[in-house]
Amino acid sequence: MCATVISIAGTDSSGGAGIQADIRTMERLGVTGSAVITAVTAQSSYDVDRIDHQDPGSVRAQLISAFEGKHPDAVKIGMPGSADTIRVIAEVLGSTDVFVVCDPVVSASSGGRLIETSAQNALIDELFPRANLVTPNLAEAQTILRKEISTDEEIEEAGSLFLELGSASVLIKGGHRKGSYVQDYWTNGQASFWMTGNRVQGEGSRGTGCVLSSAIASFCALGRPLSDALVLAKAYVSEGLRAAAGPGSENCPLHTGDWPSDPEDFPWVTLTAKAGRDRPTFPTCDPPPVGLYPILPDAGWVERLAAAGLSAMQLRIKDPTTENLESQIQRAIDCTRATKTRLYINDHWELAIRHGAYGVHLGQDDLDPRALRALADAGIRLGLSTHSFFELARALSVNPSYVAIGTLFHSTSKVMNYEPLGLDRLRQISSLSPFPVVAIGGIQFEHAIAVRQAGATGMAVISEVTESPDPEATVRKWKNLD
Repeated sequence: MCATVISIAGTDSSGGAGIQADIRTMERLGVTGSAVITAVTAQSSYDVDRIDHQDPGSVRAQLISAFEGKHPDAVKIGMPGSADTIRVIAEVLGSTDVFVVCDPVVSASSGGRLIETSAQNALIDELFPRANLVTPNLAEAQTILRKEISTDEEIEEAGSLFLELGSASVLIKGGHRKGSYVQDYWTNGQASFWMTGNRVQGEGSRGTGCVLSSAIASFCALGRPLSDALVLAKAYVSEGLRAAAGPGSENCPLHTGDWPSDPEDFPWVTLTAKAGRDRPTFPTCDPPPVGLYPILPDAGWVERLAAAGLSAMQLRIKDPTTENLESQIQRAIDCTRATKTRLYINDHWELAIRHGAYGVHLGQDDLDPRALRALADAGIRLGLSTHSFFELARALSVNPSYVAIGTLFHSTSKVMNYEPLGLDRLRQISSLSPFPVVAIGGIQFEHAIAVRQAGATGMAVISEVTESPDPEATVRKWKNLD
C-alpha cells in the first residue's frame, strides 16, 4: 500500500511554497499527499498581498475526512492560521499516534507575516507538545524564543529551549548563517548532532522550509527512521537548490526531483559544528577494493591468498585476547608488502600503525577521535562500515578511503538487529557516496554481477572463501569477473 502524508498548511498562489510545494514534494518521493487547507493566500515571489484564514469548522471537517479511510503515515504542519484553527488541529491530532512534523512558519521568505501574532502562543502551547519534530529556521527560532541566536553555542542552547516548550525533537536550520557550509542542528535531549553540507552558490529559491519538512515527513512515512529522514531531506533540498540555481533564480520555486542521488548534495554528520567544518582527510585507495575482497581470520589465510593477485584483503581477528595477536598482524602485513595486495587491518588500529599497514577498517562504534587523528597523521587508508543513510553521513564526516555497506543479504557471520539491506537499498545508499563502495554480508558468487550493478566496486566475503574446498579456485573464478 502507498504511504500517505497529510499536509496541513496554506496555499501559495505563486506555487513556490505552501500546500503546492508540499504535495509536489510528496508525490515526487513516492508518497500520496493529501491536503488540509488552513488559509488561502495571494502572494507572488516578492510579496504576500492577502491572507484569508479558513473557518476552524472547515479545517476540522477537512481533517476528519483526511483521516477517514486510511490512517496517514505522517502529518506535516505548515502555516496553521488562527489560534482557533490551531486548537482544532491539536484536538484532532491528539486522538492519534501519527508522526507529526511541525514547520513553525512565521513569515514568508518573500516577506509578510503568515501567522497572526495572537496565534503564536497557541502554536507553542498546542502544537509543539504534539510534534515529533519542529523545524524552525534561525529567524523563526529567534522570533519564537524572543532572543538573538547566532553562534554554535546559542543554537545548541536554543535546541534545549525548544524541547522545554514541549517538542519531542527539534531541527534548527542554519541556512541564514554566513559561510561556505550550511549547518543544521538536531536534538531530542538524549542525543544530538550537526548536519553540514556545502552551500549552493546563488541559492535563493522559495519554499525550502516547506520542501524540507515535507520531505522529512515523506521519508518517515516510507519507513525510514528519523535520522535517515533528516539527512535524506537535507540532501533533497540541496539537490533542489542546485538544480534551480542560475541567473535570475532568486525567489524562484525550489526544484523538486526524485530521491536524492548526487553525492555532492549529501551532508555529513558530526557531534559538534566545528568538527563539521574541519574534517580529517584520508588517502585515497590505490586501487580501491575491486571484485573479491576476502575477510580473513588469521595471518595464515593472508599468506595463502597473498600471491593470488587480489586488489585487497582484510585481516579480521575479532578476539583481542588472541594469542600472538601482534605477531599475527605483523606477519600478515609483511607478507603482503611484496605483492600488489592492499591489506586492511580490522579494528586494531594501533598495531596497524606500528607495523605500517596499508589500511584499517573500522565500524561505526569505533570512531574514536584519537584513533582517527592518529590514522590520518600516519597516512593510513581508512574503510568504514555503514548500513544506513545516517551512518553514511557519519562516515562522510571523516572523508574515508572507502565505505562498506551492509549487511546486504542474510549472513551467519554477524548477529543483526535489522533486516538485510538488499540490492535496492545498496543502490540508493551507494549513489550518495563520493567514495568507493564495498558491499558486505552474505554475498556469494551468483550475486556478484547484480551487486556491482548496484554500485559496489568491491565485495567483502568470508565463508565464500574460508569455507571453500578450493579457496584458490574460488579466487580465480571471482577474478574472471574483473
